[in-house]
Amino acid sequence: MAGTPRIYLDSAATTPPAPAVVEAVREALTDSWGNASSAHAAGSRARRIVEEARVKVAALLGGRPDEIVFTSGATEANNTVFVGLAGPRGRPGRIVISAIEHPCVIESAAALERSGWTVVRAGVDETGIVDPDAVGAALGKRTALVSVMLANNEVGTIEPVAEIAKIAKAAGAFVHTDATQAVGRIPVDVGALGVDYLSLSAHKFNGPKGVGALWVRRGAAIAPLFRGGSQEGGRRAGTLNVPGIAGLGVAAELAKKNLAETADLVRGLRDRLEAGIRSGVQGLRLNGHPVLRLPSHLNMSFDLIEGEALMMRLDLAGIAVSTGSACSSGSREPSYVLTAMGCDAVRAAGAVRFSVGSTTTEAEIDRVIGVLPGIVADLRKAPPAFLKG
Repeated sequence: MAGTPRIYLDSAATTPPAPAVVEAVREALTDSWGNASSAHAAGSRARRIVEEARVKVAALLGGRPDEIVFTSGATEANNTVFVGLAGPRGRPGRIVISAIEHPCVIESAAALERSGWTVVRAGVDETGIVDPDAVGAALGKRTALVSVMLANNEVGTIEPVAEIAKIAKAAGAFVHTDATQAVGRIPVDVGALGVDYLSLSAHKFNGPKGVGALWVRRGAAIAPLFRGGSQEGGRRAGTLNVPGIAGLGVAAELAKKNLAETADLVRGLRDRLEAGIRSGVQGLRLNGHPVLRLPSHLNMSFDLIEGEALMMRLDLAGIAVSTGSACSSGSREPSYVLTAMGCDAVRAAGAVRFSVGSTTTEAEIDRVIGVLPGIVADLRKAPPAFLKG
């Protein structure tokens, strides 16, 4: 649709950097480009930016600045927990994860499994909730780690991490949560959660790509994923990404300041979208928990439609949505998240994820509501054979 502004409803994949974030990155690149590990004035200026950002990220999480380890993103942070926890233990132990974790957690656990670790994958119910009692039942001798995401990236379901952490800690296990989707969208307090490790990525809450953080509780076992330097208190070697860290710090500051207002705005727009879709389209099923979900996420299955076809038609209409995780967008297999929730292949194939962001407007939502029914009706005229049952 030439000349019509595009509508972006894929904030679960990434978000546009806030203007203040862009300015912070620009300033660090042009004026504070020194190496933060250097002792001279240029290095000290860069170091000051890093430490100011560390304070802001810690404040967003309710943690201490010295517990923040800057990384290239949540994928590195998650890998650090799994690889870094294995190192100090010396011999394989037991790990419990949920069946709907992000691929970087699932594959990190699988890599340890191939080296002799026992990995138990706890299932979820039809709304995507992990049962804390099921996690407790999965705990065995020498359980080193329990890792359950705070909120699912595909359906937005919020997990009972605090309850799971109590059970796991009582059994002597460390607890990790991948909070990538949750940070900046809902309140996240590491003290209330009771976890030992928490991962986040800046670009999920209007920060720059290529930077994130791992929060490590004081006293929690960890070994560096990268070696060859003493940066980050010896927990992550390598020259610090000062521009990215500067942007992350500003994004964290903005997220903390605007969290409640933004969540209310986004939730209202998400609910407006859901109501509008339901009023204009028949044959829909909600995927995920109807209440315990992120304010941004709406995952729906459309009967007699392939989600990928709907996504492509919406893209042609100037509307960006997703069929699931951006990290697995090249896969033709049914969503493992929806499969774990008990959805059959047909329902999973018809799923589309709409994720609203802080820059979304009512006018954009109304345009989507107006365009979607016609596209759905057109696609249903000739549904793929496998969707007919």
